[in-house]
Amino acid sequence: MNRDLLNILSHSNKDIDNQLLMDYLNGVLSQQDQHLVEEWLEENPFAADAMEGLQAFDDKTALHDYVKQLNADLKKHLEQKKQRREKRRWKDNPIVYIALVLILILIILAYIVLHYLGVS
Repeated sequence: MNRDLLNILSHSNKDIDNQLLMDYLNGVLSQQDQHLVEEWLEENPFAADAMEGLQAFDDKTALHDYVKQLNADLKKHLEQKKQRREKRRWKDNPIVYIALVLILILIILAYIVLHYLGVS
C-alpha cells in the first residue's frame, strides 16, 4: 500500500506541503507563501472549507495533535479495510485450487471404481 495515502494532507498540492499549511494556520508565513496558500485555497473549495474548520481551533498546539490523531485513525481504518479485502480474496489462494482438483480426482476415481465393480 502506498504510504502517501495514509496522510490526510499528502495529496493537497505538490507545491504546498503539510508544514506550509500548518505555518499558515499559525500565521508565521511570509507574504509570498501566504499568498501562494490563499491562491491554492481559492482553487480548492474543499480544502478551503477544511482550512476554515482548522482555523476554528482556539488552541493551535492541540491542532497538531488533532491532525496526528486523524492520520492515525485513517491509517487504522485503511488497514482494517485492507485486511477485510484480503480475507475475501479466495481466488488467489492456491490451496483452494488444489483442494478442488483433489476432490474432482476423488470423484472421478470413485465413479470409475463403482462403474468397474458394477460391470463385473
